[in-house]
Amino acid sequence: MTFTIICIGKLKEKYLADACNEYKKRLSAFKPEIIELSPERLSENPGENEIKNALAKEGKSIISKIPKGARVYAMCIEGKQRTSEELSAEFDRIKLSGTSSIAFIIGGSFGLSDEVKALAHEKLSMSKMTFPHQLARVMLLEQIYRATQISTGTKYHK
Repeated sequence: MTFTIICIGKLKEKYLADACNEYKKRLSAFKPEIIELSPERLSENPGENEIKNALAKEGKSIISKIPKGARVYAMCIEGKQRTSEELSAEFDRIKLSGTSSIAFIIGGSFGLSDEVKALAHEKLSMSKMTFPHQLARVMLLEQIYRATQISTGTKYHK
C-alpha cells in the first residue's frame, strides 16, 4: 500500500518539516509521498468570488495529482471523525479490496473546492477544532503511522 498526501502550500517552519520527515522515514515501507502545490495568490481582503475562484484553480491542480485508482480522502472540517483504530481498520479493508493507493488531500487556508470534496470517496476531519493546515500535515502523517502500527500489532499505539 502507498500513501500520498496532496497539500496546498509548503511547510515554512523547520520543526514541522522535521516532524514530517520523521514520520515519512517511519512509513518508508509504504512509500509515502507528499505533493506540495502552490496556493493561489489572493488580495489582502479577498471577497467570496475571489476565494471561490482560487479554490477552483487549486482544485484542478489537486485533481491532476491524485494517483490513478487511489482511495481519496478530503481532509475538511465537515468530514467524519474516526478513531485511530477505525482508521487502521479502514486501511485493512482498503487493502483487502485490492486497492493499493490512498490519497489524502489537505487544502490551504480557505479549505478545498466543492469539486475536490465531491470527488473524494470520503471526507475526514481530525477534530471539531481548527488547526493550521501545516500542522494538520504532521498530525495526518502521525495518524497514518499509528494506523499502520495498529494493524501490525506493535506497541506504538497504547
